[in-house]
Amino acid sequence: MQTIASLSLVSGPNTVTQALAWLEAVAIQQQWPPRTGFTLGLCLDEALTNVVQYGFKGRENNTDNRIELTVLQTEDTLLIEVTDNGLPFDPTLEEVPPLATSLDETAVGGHGLRLMRHYLQDIEYRRTEKHNHLRLVAALDANGQ
Repeated sequence: MQTIASLSLVSGPNTVTQALAWLEAVAIQQQWPPRTGFTLGLCLDEALTNVVQYGFKGRENNTDNRIELTVLQTEDTLLIEVTDNGLPFDPTLEEVPPLATSLDETAVGGHGLRLMRHYLQDIEYRRTEKHNHLRLVAALDANGQ
């Protein structure tokens, strides 16, 4: 497994925007197929939005709220590791609510995990001491799609 790029951030209002711009630059530099870049961008957006909104509850403006991103590559997969020192949260244990059967039953939000499970090959989580480690695993689309 080869490390392609890494980024260190302090959680704040621009964290997700900064991370997505960084990932887009990595995708261009590495010449990822468009579908792969889209998949990883969408899933990173969902994961980071949750970390920023919920992971640092009660300490929102603390400069110690750290998020580390690392992109790794194997022969046929790309992985994004998201490490943060926020509250423990394992998204792999969360149940995805059933889809609404009508527009009246549809709720705004709450669909990020469903999207991530649909687009990614795997989502892995572990907790070490005071850190969440989330790994997003996507196929490197060989068709160039």
